[in-house]
Amino acid sequence: MSRWSETVRMLVVAPATWAADDPIQVFGVTLVGVSKTTGVKLLFTLALIAVVLLLRFVVLRGVRRVLGGDVADPRRFWARQGLQLLIAVILVVGVLSIWITPQTDISTGIGLISAGLAFALQQVIVSLAAYFVILRGDTFNVGDRITLGGVRGDVVRLGFLRTTIMEMGQPPSVAAADPAVWVNSRQYTGRLVTVTNGAIFNDPVYNYTRDFPYLWEELVLPVGYESDRARAEQILLDAARAHAIVDDPEAARSLAFMRSRYAMADASLQPAVYWRITDNWVELSLRFLVPQRGVREIKDAMSRDILTGLDAAGIPIASATYGIVGLPDIRVSPPSQDP
Repeated sequence: MSRWSETVRMLVVAPATWAADDPIQVFGVTLVGVSKTTGVKLLFTLALIAVVLLLRFVVLRGVRRVLGGDVADPRRFWARQGLQLLIAVILVVGVLSIWITPQTDISTGIGLISAGLAFALQQVIVSLAAYFVILRGDTFNVGDRITLGGVRGDVVRLGFLRTTIMEMGQPPSVAAADPAVWVNSRQYTGRLVTVTNGAIFNDPVYNYTRDFPYLWEELVLPVGYESDRARAEQILLDAARAHAIVDDPEAARSLAFMRSRYAMADASLQPAVYWRITDNWVELSLRFLVPQRGVREIKDAMSRDILTGLDAAGIPIASATYGIVGLPDIRVSPPSQDP
C-alpha cells in the first residue's frame, strides 16, 4: 500500500484508534501542533462548509426559477434573506458541534474570546444589529429610493454588514453637496456606493418610496409686473394637469394610509400656484405631485409646454434688470498750461 493511501486510511477509516494527542504525519512529515483529532475535525468542518454552500447555490437557483420577476421583487428579497440567515445558523451550529465536545471546558475561553471580539469588532456588531433592524421593514427594503450616509439612490443589495446603493444625481439646488455629483437630477450616475448598515443608528434615513411613493415638486417662474400674471398662472396649472399626478385614487389611498399611521396634517394632491413679490418680478411657484421615479422627464415635458404657452400669450420670462435714474454732472476741462 502506498504512503498516500495509508495516510488517507489513517485520517478517514481509523480515527477511533488514535490517541487525542497523536500528531498527523503527511508523507512522513509530522505537522507540529496538529493532532489527528484536530485534523479530522478540520476535514469535517471544510466538508460541512462545502455542502452548505452547495445547497445554498441550488436553493437560490430554485428560488429564482420559481419566483422569477425582478431582483427587487419583495418575494425574492425575503427568500434570499431568510436563506442567508438559515445558512448562517446551520454553519454556526455545525461548526460548534464538530469542535465542542461534552468533555471540553470552554467557558473561560468563550468569555475571553467574546470580550476580545466585542472590543475589536464594534462596528461589525453594530452593522449586524442594524441588519436585523432593517429586516423589520420599517427603515427600507431592496428597491427603495433612499438617502443614507450622505448617499442618495436606489437600494440594490442588502447584506449582513453593508448596504449597496446605486447612486443618483442631485437637484441643482444641492448639486454642490458633498460628495459632489455631475448629474443635475435624480437619475443614476453609474456609481455603486457601499454604506455600512450601522449608519442607520447615526444618520437620518430619507426614504422616498416606503409608505408614500410620491413627491411634491416645485417649478418656479419669474413673471414681470407688467405681464399677464393670471394667464401665466393658468399656463402653469395646465402643464401640471397634463403631466403631473392629478385626481389619482392610488395617491389618495397612499396619503390616507400615511395620515392613519403618522400624526401628519392633511395635504393637497392638486396642483397649485403660489405668488411671491420680489424687487424685480412676481415669482410664481407651481407645486405638483409626481411619482418617485421619472421626475426629470415630467418636468422636462412641463417646461416645454410652459414655454410654448408663454410664447403664444406673449409673456416674457422676467430677468434681473437695473435702471439708471440719474448721472452726476460731468465737467471736462483742458489741462492747464504753464507760462
